[in-house]
Amino acid sequence: MSKKLNKIYDALVTGAADGLMGRDLYDFVNAECRKASAKRIVKASLFALSDPGIRDRCVLEAIYALAIDNRLSSLGVEEDDHEADDDDANAPTISEERKTRLESSTSRIAATGADLTLAAGDKSIH
Repeated sequence: MSKKLNKIYDALVTGAADGLMGRDLYDFVNAECRKASAKRIVKASLFALSDPGIRDRCVLEAIYALAIDNRLSSLGVEEDDHEADDDDANAPTISEERKTRLESSTSRIAATGADLTLAAGDKSIH
């Protein structure tokens, strides 16, 4: 690893070990390494994730999240488009009539003999 990458790596691991996550970890790395580009932060993060000496789950999760955020922001992706499914006009809808029929048909499902036996058995056990 180059000196710059090694310094970014050390800052990432130190900040994550101190409990920093997200924007706080990013600010810490930038304070330690003034000229840290998103590409170098992602590269140093990948080195940290592949380091067998780092075994703390919280540290690894913080570094992983920072790497993903920086990689996506460098690509110009700010938020996940798949999260906004509620506003999708192409999504199939169910009519109110069918909803009502479905609700009424499920409420009329009779319990089987096995269901009644299980329910009675649960009441007698203290």
